[in-house]
Amino acid sequence: MRKPAAVYHEMTAPQSQYDPGFAAFGGGSADSVLHPVVIVGIGVVVVLTFLLPRKHVIVPLLLGILLTPSGQNLNLGVHFYVYRILVLVGWARLCMSKPKSGKFFTGGFITLDKVFLTWAVYRFLAVNLQFLQIGATMFQIAQLLDCVGGYFLFRSLIRNDTDVQRVVTVFTLVAVVSAAVMLQELHTGRNMMGLLGGIRLISATRNGRIRAQGVFQHSILAGSFGAIVFPLSLWLWKRGSAKLAAVVGAISSTIMVFACASSTPVAGWLGTFVAVCLWPLRKRLRLIRRVTVVTLLGLAVVMKAPIWYLLARIDFAGGSSGWERAFLIDTFTHHIGDWWLIGSRASATWGWDMWDQCNQFVMEGENGGLVPFICFVAMIVICFKAAGNARKLAGRNRRLKWLFWLLGTVMFAQVLVFMGVDYFDQSKFVWYAILAIFPAATMAAQGSAAPEETVEPLPSPGSSDPGEAFAESFCPS
Repeated sequence: MRKPAAVYHEMTAPQSQYDPGFAAFGGGSADSVLHPVVIVGIGVVVVLTFLLPRKHVIVPLLLGILLTPSGQNLNLGVHFYVYRILVLVGWARLCMSKPKSGKFFTGGFITLDKVFLTWAVYRFLAVNLQFLQIGATMFQIAQLLDCVGGYFLFRSLIRNDTDVQRVVTVFTLVAVVSAAVMLQELHTGRNMMGLLGGIRLISATRNGRIRAQGVFQHSILAGSFGAIVFPLSLWLWKRGSAKLAAVVGAISSTIMVFACASSTPVAGWLGTFVAVCLWPLRKRLRLIRRVTVVTLLGLAVVMKAPIWYLLARIDFAGGSSGWERAFLIDTFTHHIGDWWLIGSRASATWGWDMWDQCNQFVMEGENGGLVPFICFVAMIVICFKAAGNARKLAGRNRRLKWLFWLLGTVMFAQVLVFMGVDYFDQSKFVWYAILAIFPAATMAAQGSAAPEETVEPLPSPGSSDPGEAFAESFCPS
């Protein structure tokens, strides 16, 4: 007999006049939803994008993408969400200048890029083959623009360790704003960002606790962002050049994790501590991996239920749906014959609440089949391997070794988060940025990055980059 799900209470009081009817798990709008404040914000981001030097363009773009509720959109027959508009603006800016190294991407078109492109294109084709409808094709074209456009935009803009620090600092700023909004949400039960539209105004509650979500579409997504920013803040502290931002980021991200009242972000946050504590055992990681595999195989033998039902015993927030997540994985594995080729559009009929793909790995398989699933796992493995190899090449430089270890910690926390949520709002651009960070941060250690990408010189008076001299006056490196 199915275990009863946690009791959810969604308050249905009137929302903002700009609210297009977005529910907790997404939705759509037949009209444009652009608050005047958002329009002004887009204008500021666009101006800065074209005025700032190339290396600083990532700052306004990320702030605009992450701080705007993802429901804000311009409907021209096709939804141009704000993040989609800003991705196009970013590419327009890139076409106006070339990187100093001459290479559009650091290290060229690397294995990670090839795997990502395979993942994106196969998933695009798979969903189209599932539905064979023009509406599905248009939606997938937009999704392809988001993922391919967003990822390769970040790959071109995040080129070295300095750019990585710039991105992490932006993340900490977003965490500060989000934490402030979520604290206000806990106090009043109303999300001030809901006044803009495209996101709920009245906070969701569960078992009497407010589930703050800030600028994100769901509380778990908000907390998951905090869980990722926390290890990034540790990386920023260890780097040594922005310790104040690191401290503020660590505090703000922790507030986000616990204000969302969800177990998944707490698991990712705790995973950071586990990974950091494993630092003394860094030379025995292969042994640790083997022991972990043997332990899981042993549990699979002695447990009456599959090992993923261990998730049912995890509850850090009270009333968590760990059992539902375990059941989702169980159903996913039992129906592999239905989804392995091109995914399945019938997953919602496999059991109660199975429409909720609250697991990124499950979502990849059900939406696109085994190829996108394998590619998604391969991207994670490539990033772990890059961080590990860079750490080994750091020699006796303990500080560099720590930086690459913390980079691996970020991915470890991300994997834990993916076990309990799938990214469906602006959070997906956080994932694309994380992927782009790994080659930028590790190429130098592997001797693959061009020397001029390590330290960018000040612009010359005759620079072809528009507005570079103007921007350098208030945006130092």
